[in-house]
Amino acid sequence: MLEFRTQGFNGYSVKYSPFFDSRIAVATSANFGLVGNGRLYILGLTANGIVAEKWFDTQDSLFDSTWSESHENQLLTAGGDGSVKLFDINVPTYPIASWQEHAREVFAVHWNLVAKDTFLSSSWDGTIKIWNPNANASITTLPTHSCTYSASFSPHSPSVLSSVSSDSHLRVFDLRTPASASNHLTMSVPIHQPPKARMGTAAPVGLAPAEALTHDWNKYRDTIVATAGVDRVIRTFDIRMPQQGPIAVLPGHEYAVRRINWSPHLSDILLSASYDMTCRVWTDGSAMGVGRKWAAWADTPSLSQA
Repeated sequence: MLEFRTQGFNGYSVKYSPFFDSRIAVATSANFGLVGNGRLYILGLTANGIVAEKWFDTQDSLFDSTWSESHENQLLTAGGDGSVKLFDINVPTYPIASWQEHAREVFAVHWNLVAKDTFLSSSWDGTIKIWNPNANASITTLPTHSCTYSASFSPHSPSVLSSVSSDSHLRVFDLRTPASASNHLTMSVPIHQPPKARMGTAAPVGLAPAEALTHDWNKYRDTIVATAGVDRVIRTFDIRMPQQGPIAVLPGHEYAVRRINWSPHLSDILLSASYDMTCRVWTDGSAMGVGRKWAAWADTPSLSQA
């Protein structure tokens, strides 16, 4: 197993390059992101182990990063000072672009996988912003009215995006709809609602709302989204039937779930990383009939490596 220590910095996000399978970006923060600087590492996976090809220091914590889908050497960072920065690994020291519209910490950035000339950012200020890397200001601002920990474009549509927030809701936006009073919001799903009762069984009991920290779109089933957060439970939803509640409920973690990701290879498999210091592999039951945990690894070095 390869290992690299980000000495003096704590990892928040690890992302493989979409162009090179031997290059990863690591967004880090000093003092677990509570106070201090940030550092963006560009790491190379070599026959002699992991080497730091380059790093960029920032004045505030970094909470996320995302590679450009159109330029192999460029990537974005989400800053604790409310900034979104674009770095080019061939340009030393400084970002090639910086945007400062968010009023609080930016906790997620995500490049559009379909329309590769746009990206988004989400912030604790209760907004999601859509950007073009060649523009000086954001294209669109979408209010969520709550601290938004995670936002991403659908991998199946250039115009559909989603978010989860501190108010325990999964929101789905469609930029093709009229902005009007809804600000492109097409649904707001209460994550804590119980699954719909099956015929002949008692109605399940819902849980108290808890902050949702992470979510991810299924790579093969374009209407399936998984969520997780402070209540330690992973849930999957079919956005065609939001009123039905979660279609799979996967308890098991002992502390909050910090990150989840669907497998890029199998439609029913997802990975989670938690503050209980474990990574776990799950099936949602769509291929087997029963959702369950497949495997777990302890002593997770970075809670955002999933």
